[in-house]
Order: sequence, then C-alpha cells, then structure tokens
Amino acid sequence: MWGIELNRQSELPLWRQIYQSLREMTISGQLKASEVLPSTREFAKALEVSRNTVCEAYEMLIAEGFVISRQGAPTRVAEGLCVENPPSSASYENIESVRIFSADFRTGRPDLRHFPRFLWQQMLHKASEEMPLEQYGYTGPQGIPELRKEIVAWLFRSRGLKVDPQDIFITAGATHALHLIADLLCGEGRKILMEDPCHTGMLRTFINKGCPIVPIPVDEHGMQTDYLTNRENVCAVYVTPSHQFPLGGILPASRRATLIRFARENEVYIVEDDYDSEFRYCGEPIAPLFAMDPQRVIYVGTFSKALFPALRIGYVILPRQLHKRWRDLRTHADVQNPPFEQAALAGFLRTRKLDRHIQKMRRIYGERRRVLLESLTETFGSEWRAYGDAAGLHLAIDFPGRYFEEEFRKSCLHNGICVTPVEYHCIQKGRHLNKLLIGYGHLEPAEIRNGVQLLHDFMKETI
Repeated sequence: MWGIELNRQSELPLWRQIYQSLREMTISGQLKASEVLPSTREFAKALEVSRNTVCEAYEMLIAEGFVISRQGAPTRVAEGLCVENPPSSASYENIESVRIFSADFRTGRPDLRHFPRFLWQQMLHKASEEMPLEQYGYTGPQGIPELRKEIVAWLFRSRGLKVDPQDIFITAGATHALHLIADLLCGEGRKILMEDPCHTGMLRTFINKGCPIVPIPVDEHGMQTDYLTNRENVCAVYVTPSHQFPLGGILPASRRATLIRFARENEVYIVEDDYDSEFRYCGEPIAPLFAMDPQRVIYVGTFSKALFPALRIGYVILPRQLHKRWRDLRTHADVQNPPFEQAALAGFLRTRKLDRHIQKMRRIYGERRRVLLESLTETFGSEWRAYGDAAGLHLAIDFPGRYFEEEFRKSCLHNGICVTPVEYHCIQKGRHLNKLLIGYGHLEPAEIRNGVQLLHDFMKETI
C-alpha cells in the first residue's frame, strides 16, 4: 500500500518502518494535508502485519503531530507539514571535493600515497595498549605532556627553536587554533591586520568570528610592512612569514624587525601561521618569527601537510600572559583532543619517524616542483614567472597580459581543469588578476606534464 515495502529481516521493528514511511510521505507532500489514512484494520491487511503493529505506528505519528485522530472520525494528515526540497547547495568548492579532474592543480594537498599507514596503525595500537588509565578521562585543555615534550624537541632540531613545553597548547589543527585566538584577542570590535592576498579559509575564520579585517598588501617577499601604521583598536597581525600563502615569499629580516617593532609599540600580537614551511627545497626551513619575540608572537603549527590532513592535531606556542584565558576558552569549547592520536604522534616524533618521512617527501616534492617548472617552460616558453618556488606544495604563476577572474575558474572546472586564480584569495580585488596557483604535491610527474598541457590548450582557446 502506497509503495511501502517492509523489510522483515531488518532489526528495525515493523511498526517503526511503517511510521518512518508515512512520516516521510507527509514531509515530502506525497500525502497531502487533511488526506485520510486507511483504518488500522485495512492497513494491517494490506501490509500483512498485525493490527497492533499499525496501531503503534499511528500512535507515534499522532504523538508527534503528523496526523490527527478524533473520536468517531478518520485519521487525517495534519496541516503545514510539507517541506519543499531544498535548493541545491553544490558550490564549486563542493564540486572540487568530489569530482575527478583531467588536470587537478588544487593547493595544499600532500601526497597521501606515500604515508606509512601500517606503521601509523601500529603506533595507534601501541598507544592504546600502553596509555595510562587516567588518560582515558579528561586530560585538560593543554594536551598530553608526552606530545608537548616531543613537539618541543622536534622544533629544536628542525627550526632551532627553544621552547618550554608549558607554552605548548595542542589544538585540532590550525583553523581550530585561529578560532580560539579570535576569541582570545578580538573582543569589542578590535581589528586584525591580514596579509592580502591570504588563505581564504583563514580569512573566513576571523570574519565569521566578527573580527574586522584590515588588509595589508603582499608582494613577492611577503607582507609589505611599510603599510603598517599606527592603527587604532588593532589586536593582532596575521602573517605567514616563512612561506607566504599564496605568493610564497619569505619575509626578509628587515620587514620582520619592522613587524616586531610595530607589535611592541602598539601592544598587539603577531599571529604567525607556519604554513607548510617543512618542505623547503633550497636549504633548511626558515627560522620562525617567534624566535625574535616570544612574548609578542603567537606561533601556530600543524601536522596536516607533513603527515595527513585527517590528523586533526596542531599546536600553538602561547605567550605566558595568555595561558589562563586560553585554558578557560578551550575548557568550555571542546575540552581536549582525543588522547590516542596524541600519544601515537608523540611516538612518531620520539622515534624520528616524522623526520625521516619529511626528508623522503621533501625529495619527492622537490622532484615534482622541478618537473612543473620544466613543463611550464616547455609549454609556455618564457611567457610566465614563478613566485614562491623555494618551498611548499604549490607555485604562484604570473602570466603577463592575462586576466584570471572567477569566470575563468568556473570555465576551467567545466572543462575538467581545477586551478585557482590568486584573485580568489584576495581581500581587495584587482591587484593579482594575472596570477594562477598551481598545486603539485599530490601529482605524479606524468600528471603534472599532462595537466600543464591541458591548461595551455585551454588558455589558448580562451584568448
């Protein structure tokens, strides 16, 4: 009856299957308002179930207000239940996440095929077996001590940073850290100075928190600190000095000094996002800005590119005067990260397996960067210029005389090419229309060469 098919092998009781089917019909409009339902006896006969089974389904519908039953009157569908199907929410971002592209130049995507999954599973298993019983409870907002200790040791051998484990606070990634930092600093409409262009996701984090944004222009060397002036009601400066996203510049020492002086003179904090600087192809990773003034710089780190994005573990190095407020905020947000992944990561760091994995991936990514640069030269000749080719998992490419707006990006998507104009990440539009971002970390050399050729052919058609 009415297309209802009962699964008699299901663990879901028959009465609940009937109830759910009728409920969905009322919500979708298949059953109209005031429409009469069959009698329980008639319905039970049609479905070959007991009358009590149908009665239970009807009673639940009546209790929740989906149908109305009165003494001596038939049971009818209640008014105002139909809910129209929502409009499609498929944005281009959603399309990108599920579609397979002929040329996939998305940024920020490490190659997960080389991650030692079996080894990681062993570390997780070992951590769960050896974890003290007390860590199965609430361990507090700072993170387990073993992980904080190993992060300190790793920062020293990889960045030359000397940090106290008490200043390390574990987070669920960089975005989570910025949410907490916004709550920590941005009260009463206080502004944040941000690089422009910057990572759109990080920008949205602050905007969604209600923080007024003041854009500071970026060039090939990073934030143009000449544009920092005495600004009223400013609480922080967001910067990616070791590898600026998206242009890839390294902030020079003179600009770093200017930034530190600005922070001290105006009593604001610098939020340093150390974006994928582990993968540097000319020398060792750049020393963080944090080293110049630990009391003015809030350092945000993550393992999403070095290991895998689904590992929602990051960390913040926090000035002492902010510790108590941070603990309060984290305690009343989500309390803590799960302890098992923290313990496994601590073991991964302690045994130097992370160091070796980064060394291996640095060689792989460096080779892919070389292939990309060669492919661009072979395909486009000399009609381009690379920004940010010293580190990271993407390049910003300047094509003089070309303009890449949102329509170009959409057309590329429809033609199987996923590439992002730098303009997409700009706060003030119009300054970087001639630049594209080409991610390569997740691509094999053959995929890079094929993708560059497809991009060249498409651009040639759209001239």
